[in-house]
Amino acid sequence: MNKILLDVIGLSFSHSQSGAYALMLGEKNDERRLPVIIGEHEAQSIAIAIENIKNRRPLTHDLFKTFATSFDINIKEVVINKFKEGLFFSELHCDKDGEETIIDARTSDAVAIAIRFKCPIYTTSQVMEEAGIVINENDFENEDVAEEPLEDFGYERMDRYSLQDLQELLQDAIDSEDYMAASVLRDEINKRKEK
Repeated sequence: MNKILLDVIGLSFSHSQSGAYALMLGEKNDERRLPVIIGEHEAQSIAIAIENIKNRRPLTHDLFKTFATSFDINIKEVVINKFKEGLFFSELHCDKDGEETIIDARTSDAVAIAIRFKCPIYTTSQVMEEAGIVINENDFENEDVAEEPLEDFGYERMDRYSLQDLQELLQDAIDSEDYMAASVLRDEINKRKEK
């Protein structure tokens, strides 16, 4: 199997499905991308892993990692191995005491777990040919796929909020476990501090 290494490029609201998110995976050193439509909970789990946000209680993917490491199971890699009828299929390649086991997984879960284990994410050339898209790098940067406007999270007219207001909103978002909003609020706070 010819494997292609992928990077997690970003998350954005899905323009094709209400209440869903687009997880953008990009081929290393190339302009080809795999856009994967995922649910809100999976998007939040991926976002908090990328941003290293600490939860008050473990999320399902955190629990999976704790369980696996407690029993000396390592996730070596994730492979997005099939695209059929608009769905991506993935595998977790696990290792325990030198013995490899392959486990079927939803792609959103596989990516959330891969980020936590810091293991590589691959796809096949066939999947990339069937579902990949080419995005001009300059166009992609202008889209700000990884950043969502705060208005999308219910925060209207951001210029009306002070830095202290934003920090309080950030704490509220973390307390209510709305990690997507927390990530966006944190980015806005950082932008203002840099000015």
